[in-house]
Amino acid sequence: MFDVLEIGVLPQGRRFPPSLRMLVNGDDVVAGAVGDGGRGPLVVEALPACGSGVLWATGEARRVVLGEPECSGGCCGFLTVVVQRLGGIVRWSGWEVPSTGDALPEFHFDADRYDAEVRRVGGCSAGDGPGGVAPPRRD
Repeated sequence: MFDVLEIGVLPQGRRFPPSLRMLVNGDDVVAGAVGDGGRGPLVVEALPACGSGVLWATGEARRVVLGEPECSGGCCGFLTVVVQRLGGIVRWSGWEVPSTGDALPEFHFDADRYDAEVRRVGGCSAGDGPGGVAPPRRD
């Protein structure tokens, strides 16, 4: 059974520009790890243009910053995860959490549903993917 990713855009706050909210199976994984006053990835960094954001999963494993606590990542550490496409699966693994956060489990997403969610929140069309080309096939 696959995990389910839902991405939302949070409005600009007092300290931060608009950021992303990451729900996995209905739980806000960023808020749970960074605590009150922290933030998820900034929209302009995570989804700067269709196909070039850090959330796109490719065959190459990449460490992605998903959040930071209110005191800043330089102080307490960032919330990071390794994102990688493995055929028809997108895996989030190898979490590093701020000093105040709890460890997170590995998540496995259906690659087609994952791509659709990233395209939806980024306002992209079905042909958009990493580097402006279609997302990798899950052969």
